[in-house]
Amino acid sequence: MKKCEYCAKEISYFEQYCNDECHINANKYYEMSEKYGKLFSVINGICVFGIPIGLFVASFSNSIGTIVSVGSCIILGIMLIILPFPTENMISKFKIQKSMKITRIIGLALIGLGMLIALFMIFFFK
Repeated sequence: MKKCEYCAKEISYFEQYCNDECHINANKYYEMSEKYGKLFSVINGICVFGIPIGLFVASFSNSIGTIVSVGSCIILGIMLIILPFPTENMISKFKIQKSMKITRIIGLALIGLGMLIALFMIFFFK
């Protein structure tokens, strides 16, 4: 059986979505993805490179590097919670709804990682 593109419920081969609500939610997701996709890519690129650069700089200047790496983790985590744009492979495997939930969980984990880096730097490198 084929699965709904939004919620992954089983449907017939002649349909794409299980009901109108899933169709509307999928359209909202695709519109949001089209509208904020470039902003997401720019912030994602800056933060993904900011984390290792901040950790590298932290080996020379503890406070500046920590601020850069923690700030990058937290900003990236917040962005993934607000704009949960999973990869196309995730969408094809888990469908839109579950992929967005997984992406938000990854965002929460990144915020936690940022806090963990901050605590590590505070307690071990005074």
